[in-house]
Amino acid sequence: MDIISTSVTILFVTNFFFASLLIFIERKDPAATWAWLLVLYFIPFLGFLIYLLLGQNLTRERLFYWDGIKRIGLEKAIQEQKEKLLDPDFTFKNDMVENHRDLIYMHLMNNDALLTEHNHIDIFIDGKEKFETLFRDIENAKSSIHVQYYIFKHDELGRKFIELLTKKAAEGVTVRLLYDDLGSRKLRKKHLAKFEKAGGEVAVFFPSKFTIINLRLNYRNHRKLINIDGKIGYIGGFNVGNEYLGKKAKFGYWRDTHLRVLGQSVHAIQTRFILDWNQAAKKQVIEYEERYFPELDGHNGSTALQIVSSGPDSEWEQIKNGYIKLIAQAKESILIQTPYFIPDQTLLDVIRVAALSGVDVKVMIPNKPDHPFVYWATYSYVGELLKSGAKVYIYDNGFIHAKTIIIDRSINAVGTANIDMRSFKLNFEVTAFMYDLNTSELLAQMFEDDMKLSYELTAERYENRSKWIRFKESISRLLSPIL
Repeated sequence: MDIISTSVTILFVTNFFFASLLIFIERKDPAATWAWLLVLYFIPFLGFLIYLLLGQNLTRERLFYWDGIKRIGLEKAIQEQKEKLLDPDFTFKNDMVENHRDLIYMHLMNNDALLTEHNHIDIFIDGKEKFETLFRDIENAKSSIHVQYYIFKHDELGRKFIELLTKKAAEGVTVRLLYDDLGSRKLRKKHLAKFEKAGGEVAVFFPSKFTIINLRLNYRNHRKLINIDGKIGYIGGFNVGNEYLGKKAKFGYWRDTHLRVLGQSVHAIQTRFILDWNQAAKKQVIEYEERYFPELDGHNGSTALQIVSSGPDSEWEQIKNGYIKLIAQAKESILIQTPYFIPDQTLLDVIRVAALSGVDVKVMIPNKPDHPFVYWATYSYVGELLKSGAKVYIYDNGFIHAKTIIIDRSINAVGTANIDMRSFKLNFEVTAFMYDLNTSELLAQMFEDDMKLSYELTAERYENRSKWIRFKESISRLLSPIL
């Protein structure tokens, strides 16, 4: 018994020592540190192994290299725009851009997010319409097709997508497919054999070096980007799978938001893809050739926007900072659609302050979970918002996966980042910040249409929730910093 007791004691002390050392060396924020200590306390030793899989910090690693940017003139354009923003005598002709110059400055100076002012935007909220349009654009491609998704399933939609890409590769078009190893874990090499035989190229983000264990399990590329001929870009929430067409009974109708972009911002989408591809592909790197950045018509539309990226390798939580800046500037209304609402304290406070200041704050979440712990943590946080006067709507027409913020019906953000700590701290994300009245008004109208398919979670309804729901909220809220 003494040997067993001594062994157990040594095991616990060793586990606590190494786990504590790792956590504090990684310099995580206090909320995440306490959450990990909770896991380690209740699940000794095994908790340490979980930390090794989920808790590593990538902030010191340089993953994406900008070599070659000079060749396409992007570095020069960024520098010129920085000089304009720093010049007190320079004024943008677009009033919407000039009014939000500080937000544009933040994204440009800290993220190299070049502002482009003449873009045409098509908005898709239905998967069938999005993929029909996308497949037409791919069918008409002449030079290159770059595809990046977090989830790419080998089901009916996925097979149709791969067949089309295979056809275009066989025609001599340069076709590349980049997917996340965890998000697309059921996509096998054999599924892409014909595509690669036809000349298509494939890269996988953070693939596992072992059969079962992936030591970078917690850091995923959640971006969804497509660039066609360097002239058409796609960015938004839809992945590739039958459920995104509303064909999965568990979710029902799938409500998302995705953008089709024409204009100079297509080059920013292309650059983001190349950076991600070159990190993942290693031996099949893309050179910054002019054919990937062709001359574009400078008058496709009137939407000014910035393509903003963030990830655990970044010094700043750039997309979250953009959200905070947007919300802090609101004077009249804030409309938020997100499948998960697990903000950190800073973001939660800025939303509550807006509501307490008389701004009309409306948040819309799904009526069903795709991840139970995340859903009940979300329920807990929106319940807290109700106390400040914000209104919460539960989308009741299927599953809402949109990642959209509209401020004062004048500026907005649409992309891949959810309102949760995972998107802000752990995932590689990308979002379009748009400074445009027409696009914002259209998105606001879509929000109002969705309200008709939702029910309001009133303070009274929330207070009357069952003890079982309260229990699930409490557990999920404790774990929220590491969900």
